Amino acid sequence: MDDFAALRLQLEWGADEALDDLPIDRMVARAVSQAIAQAMPQSRTAAENAPVAAVRSPPAAPAPLQAPQARAQEVANAANTLGELRAAMAAFDGCALAATATQLVFSDGNPESGLMIIGEAPGAEEDRVGKPFVGPSGMFLDRMLASVGLDRTQYLITNLVPWRPPGNRNPTDSEVALCLPFLLRHIALVKPQRIVLMGGMAAQSVLGVKTGITRLRGRWNMIGIPGLDQPIPALPMLHPAYLLRSPGAKRDAWRDVLTLRRHLDSEGA
Repeated sequence: MDDFAALRLQLEWGADEALDDLPIDRMVARAVSQAIAQAMPQSRTAAENAPVAAVRSPPAAPAPLQAPQARAQEVANAANTLGELRAAMAAFDGCALAATATQLVFSDGNPESGLMIIGEAPGAEEDRVGKPFVGPSGMFLDRMLASVGLDRTQYLITNLVPWRPPGNRNPTDSEVALCLPFLLRHIALVKPQRIVLMGGMAAQSVLGVKTGITRLRGRWNMIGIPGLDQPIPALPMLHPAYLLRSPGAKRDAWRDVLTLRRHLDSEGA
């Protein structure tokens, strides 16, 4: 994408003005921030000073597990490769969504990239094709990420729920709880270096919180994943379907994409 095309895309997003008139000297800004922090009252909480949220662990299912949830957990834990997990999910008959969907929507992109993007649930086009984010919101997401130099060879993309709910309704809490073990196992097998959580449902389910996406977005959280030794940084973002319905939120989305790009650059990705 040339500079003109990138600028036009940013204007379409709503980024119609510069945030600063002059470039920022980050070394000076850091020194000023440290001086301000030292001068602030010590009553500030650790959370206010922390660059990322505390390590979070995904919520455990209520005990005792209901039979379908226990079986989903058992099936997911038995998979040792992505191929095994996909086959196990395709054969799983414990979720009613599998009976009404056309097919399983597993993932797309590069599992070796180090970046994993997690959405909410497939729509009609994803259900037809069998790949996540290929409908209008998926095409918009592709353009969002392309504006900072990312395409599907540079990330893996999947959904919290792998089967389309009838009529594109939101998945129920029980359906999310049933599918969450498969997603967590998917993350554990991929071992990403960072995760992007698209939309409130994905962010709340993986982070184990009830906070709305407008408060969660744009801030890195360290999350613990069963089967992994180290926590993973996760960035909640607004879902592209929401952005298509609410163009005024595109400026926030642009800031979040820049936050992701800066994190990738800082890690040498």
